[in-house]
Amino acid sequence: MTSIAFLGLGTMGSAMASNLQRAGHQVIGWNRTGDRPSVQQFASGGGTVVSDLRDAVVQATCVITCLADAPDVAAVLLGSGGVADHALPQTLVIDTSTIGAIAAREIGQVLEARSLRFLDAPISGGDVGARHGSLTFMVGGSPEDYNTAVPLLEAMGKTIRHCGPMGNGQAMKLCNQTLAALHMVAVCEALRLADQFHLDPQLMVDVCGSGAAASWMLSHLGMKAANQDFTPGFMIQHMQKDLRHIQASMAEAGETLPGVNLAAELFAQVFDPHLGTPALIRAYPYEPTP
Repeated sequence: MTSIAFLGLGTMGSAMASNLQRAGHQVIGWNRTGDRPSVQQFASGGGTVVSDLRDAVVQATCVITCLADAPDVAAVLLGSGGVADHALPQTLVIDTSTIGAIAAREIGQVLEARSLRFLDAPISGGDVGARHGSLTFMVGGSPEDYNTAVPLLEAMGKTIRHCGPMGNGQAMKLCNQTLAALHMVAVCEALRLADQFHLDPQLMVDVCGSGAAASWMLSHLGMKAANQDFTPGFMIQHMQKDLRHIQASMAEAGETLPGVNLAAELFAQVFDPHLGTPALIRAYPYEPTP
């Protein structure tokens, strides 16, 4: 049994922390906003939630973070009263947020200078994968730290891959998000085309999802887009943030990705902080065939 401080009990983090607890680990959760429904869900399932970050971290042998973006991760891990101020020496810190390779390396180097170990381990699989324990973890860091983390990650995910040194997990996640964003664009355009031909959207999803055009986005989010169900599993604002990280990484190399730029423009057209990525269908004139 490992003593884990899980910091960030949002939709994803709450489910992940619950899976760790069900696997027999001692998990203490913390969230900056204590009254969120997802925090209450973790607590109602028997999880321990504390209001002071120090109380979660001070005796933990592993700290896992699941936060919104690089500034949030930096504040929680490195800010005054954060993890670096309270964690025991050689505590393993695993960040599952998507913050980009540059930020991951910078944060990891500071943590190592303060005698802490660090893995960047961003995730893919959405809220469904978080609940079912079937997430994909893309991990950057030392092989020794990766091997230590594998049993914990296996309690939350199905596919665990070591991608190389620190920052490479984030690099792989940005490749994943490039595919995810463009797949969502492709799904919406196929739905628009099916509508133009008066095809049943469910039939299109079933037929195209059985061949070379199959994708997770088509199978899991195609009918959500068709039915105008924009309940957030993964919010548009988070996809926009990830696309900005991709664009920044390419800009640093003096290059650009036209498909990513298109996806960013389309998601900006339909932006709503409360909607999930299937709302991209709003960028198209779409009235599904009855």
